[in-house]
Amino acid sequence: MFPEISHVAHSIELGNMIEPVCNVLDNWECLKRNHKVYAFLASGLTPTWKNCISEAISASSTDNYPEESIQNTLEPRDRTENRLLYWSSKGESDPSVPETLGYQLISKLCLVTEIHVQPFQAYFQHGFPIYSAKAVRFRMGHPRYPMELESLVADDMAANRMLGDSQFIWTYTSPEFPMFQENRLQKFKLPDPVLSIGGVLLVELLGRVQKQEMDELFYICISHVQVVGQPLSPAFDIKIHHPSGKCTLKYFPQTDWCVPSTSSPTIESNNPSRLRSLMQSGVRRWEQIILGALLGSGSVAVDD
Repeated sequence: MFPEISHVAHSIELGNMIEPVCNVLDNWECLKRNHKVYAFLASGLTPTWKNCISEAISASSTDNYPEESIQNTLEPRDRTENRLLYWSSKGESDPSVPETLGYQLISKLCLVTEIHVQPFQAYFQHGFPIYSAKAVRFRMGHPRYPMELESLVADDMAANRMLGDSQFIWTYTSPEFPMFQENRLQKFKLPDPVLSIGGVLLVELLGRVQKQEMDELFYICISHVQVVGQPLSPAFDIKIHHPSGKCTLKYFPQTDWCVPSTSSPTIESNNPSRLRSLMQSGVRRWEQIILGALLGSGSVAVDD
C-alpha cells in the first residue's frame, strides 16, 4: 500500500507488550488481533484534512536572522504592522546552489497528499522581483539517531544547517516539481498519498531564478509552506529502532479518541468465515481495502 512502510518491523506493540505480526493464516486469534489493529489504523485518521506542520526545524541558510527566519513561513499572513513575513536564503553567485527548509509535523504518522509553497515578492525592490526556486522536491522521514526534534529546533534555528542523510532516514522522496515565478500559493499534489513516518519534512528548493539588483547575487525567498494531510490518532505511535531505521507500530487502545462512524471500516469482523476469507485473499487485496478506508472511498465488498 505504502512503499515507505518497508522499514516497519514485523511487530505490533499493544500497551507495553510487543507481539509479532503473524503470517500464519490458520492462527485465527493472531489474525483477529492484526485485523483489529489495522482496522483501527485505517479509521484512526482525523476526519478533516489540515495543515500538518507543527514547527520549523532549520533552514540551510538565512540572510538576516531572525528578521528573515524560516519561522516566518509558518505564518498564514504576509506581514504584520511592522514588517514583512518571509524566509530568505543567503545570496549565491551560482544559480544552481540549492536550499532546504526542514519542518516537524504534528504527528509521527501523517497521511500527506499535497504540499503548498508560496514564493516571496519583494515589493520594496525595483521591479517587484519574485524570488522563487526553479523546482522543488520533498522528503519525509525520521532522525537516524535518538534525538528530540525539539532540541533540533532550538539548536538549528539560527545555525543555518542543512538537514541531510547523515542525520535522517528518508522514507519518501517525491519527484521534482517545477515552481513558477509567481506570487501565489503553489500547490504540489503528490503522485499518491504518502504515509509520513517519523514526522520530519524536508523541502528542497532546487535552482535560483532571481538576482538581486544591489549585489548581483541569486536568492530564494519563501512566504508560506503548508502540508495538507491527516494525522493519525494518538492511539498510534512509532518507535524507531536505531541505527537500523526499522520501526515498530505501537497501539494503545486505551487512548481516548473519538472517530466518526462514517470513517470506520465497513468490514464485518464478527463473521469468522468472512474475515478469514478477507485475510486469506492476499496482501494486495488487503492493501486495497485499507487504502480505501484511509482515503474515504466508501465500503468495500468482500467475496465469501
